[in-house]
Amino acid sequence: MQTPFSLAGRTALIAGASSGLGAHFAELFAAAGANVVLGARRTDRTAEVADKIIAAGGSALAVALDVTDEASIIAAYDAAEAKFGVVDSIVCNAGISVPGRSTDVPLEGLQNVIGTNFIGVYLVAREGAKRLIASDSRTKENGRITIIGSITSRLTGEGDSAYGASKAGVTHLGRNLAREWVRQGVNVNTIHPGYIATEIQGDWFQTEGGKNQIAGFHRRRLQEMSSLDAMMLYFSSDAAKSVTGSDIVVDDGQSL
Repeated sequence: MQTPFSLAGRTALIAGASSGLGAHFAELFAAAGANVVLGARRTDRTAEVADKIIAAGGSALAVALDVTDEASIIAAYDAAEAKFGVVDSIVCNAGISVPGRSTDVPLEGLQNVIGTNFIGVYLVAREGAKRLIASDSRTKENGRITIIGSITSRLTGEGDSAYGASKAGVTHLGRNLAREWVRQGVNVNTIHPGYIATEIQGDWFQTEGGKNQIAGFHRRRLQEMSSLDAMMLYFSSDAAKSVTGSDIVVDDGQSL
């Protein structure tokens, strides 16, 4: 795999790495030279991805990670440090959706979405920043945190209000964390993908409604997962030393 930015010498922790974007990012980062820590609740799946990375000559570790549980987050970072040293590239990717009209979504579903998509990002980013600052990131300027947002944070529609609001929330959170840590050498940026075929979508895009949605996109297609690669690597690399507090849309023009 050819990668435009090197992550050699870096250790990356990817939250939500058991499938979809997270698993893809893990393989991408490993190919770019990073030690990769794959965090998720489904450890059987992260172990499979980690084994694949190791078989290809990369460095990887699968850890149990529940982003809604601070103790789990701390344990995941502890395991990462024991294996590779301080994590300097963090990807806050874990996310869930509870589809349905706002009048129908149960309270438990709403709490799960906000707990995973917003509080989970907050806790994972915060724990990583604490450790980076303690390891003198102020001098090294090596901290990189990338939050995975969504174009739904900028759109309106039916069936994903809580999800879209949670993604809007982490966008503003990212800018606030970037401001808070700007003198501590920890950069925080957000990427907003468009609609990509992943598990979170279920079989929606095989239904008539999903097909109609795709037909409504300007390019009449779903976004390729690999279209995020260059920006993901950039934000996590030394090249992004001067970039923090940004949020960028990479959506194949879906939100235009």
